[in-house]
Amino acid sequence: MKNVWFIAYKDVRYLLRERSVILWVFIMPILFFYFIGTLTSTPVGSVAQTTMLVVDVPNDAGFLADEVQQRLTEGGFVLMPMDSVGTADAPPIRLQFPVAFTDSVLAQKGATLHLRYAEPSPSEPLDLLRVQRAVYTVLADLAASLSAGRETNAATFAALDAMPRPLGLRVEAATRSQYIPSGFEHAIPGLIVMFVLFVLVTSGSTLLVVERNRGMLRRLASTPITRMQIVLGKWGGKMVLGVLQIAVGLLIGTVLYQMNWGPRWPMVVVILLAWGCCCASIGLFVGNVSRTEGHVTALGWLVTMSLAALGGCWWPIEVTPPWMQAIQKALPSGWAMDAMHKLISFQLPSASVVPHLIALVVVSAVLLGLTARRFRFE
Repeated sequence: MKNVWFIAYKDVRYLLRERSVILWVFIMPILFFYFIGTLTSTPVGSVAQTTMLVVDVPNDAGFLADEVQQRLTEGGFVLMPMDSVGTADAPPIRLQFPVAFTDSVLAQKGATLHLRYAEPSPSEPLDLLRVQRAVYTVLADLAASLSAGRETNAATFAALDAMPRPLGLRVEAATRSQYIPSGFEHAIPGLIVMFVLFVLVTSGSTLLVVERNRGMLRRLASTPITRMQIVLGKWGGKMVLGVLQIAVGLLIGTVLYQMNWGPRWPMVVVILLAWGCCCASIGLFVGNVSRTEGHVTALGWLVTMSLAALGGCWWPIEVTPPWMQAIQKALPSGWAMDAMHKLISFQLPSASVVPHLIALVVVSAVLLGLTARRFRFE
């Protein structure tokens, strides 16, 4: 083991002298976390629960218009009077009350409210439902007031609001919410997975090719150190660098961006360490099959970008086509990201990601064994 640690120490010491490694390990996570997390902070496919609504209320609309506006506010709308909107600005959503709204309703003549959009919006069905709910609630209170023989005015409606409701509705989720993670919740774990892969596959592989082309591996082979010790030492050096990248990512995400890793955070760390083992093996394998620095750089970028994109590091895999989701299930990066989502976003038990953990360790061991068997000293 002494020889293994010696080789690993020398590799880590050399890599940490490289400016590109320092940049990607310590600086780039801060910038990428901020930009990607900010750009994707709006949940995918969601509709805001608070909506700005411009109300056009004539002076003679009466107290029923006030009651409707109160229900709209309770329903999540932020109301703006029509006269507060500039003439050059077209209100995105406008609700227009008719003239003599209250008088027409009380006289049973009927009155029509118009909900208009400046341009098509995906929130139209939800907005319409919330407006209808506000109007129907006012009509129900009006019917209750008339049936009780009370005078219909603002005081009567205030008294009805103060009365306890004999019937209530409580809504509870039968299962855990399976929403699509977005913003920092997805960006930080995804970028940690990508950075670990990128640093170990590019910088780590390049070091192995440089040492081979300069004859350093040949000289190392002439020593009493065995082939397996050399391979384990090279793998260990990459693994130490991967652990450092994981630690920096976790620290930056927690301190600077208040990332909530969930109650299963110890298992999150275990999955990331298993992913680091897998990336160290991938980097060692890529470096072993590459012959030149240009070759290893091109192959390293191809492997990193492909696994990151198809594995769901850049975007939530749930928003991709079914064929892409199927590919993710066959990739190590996809296993790591799926485990992150289950533990952090959905807060599933640690046992739910044990298959992911086993798969990552198996792939790491297989690639390490193949590299050791065909390790090239020249």
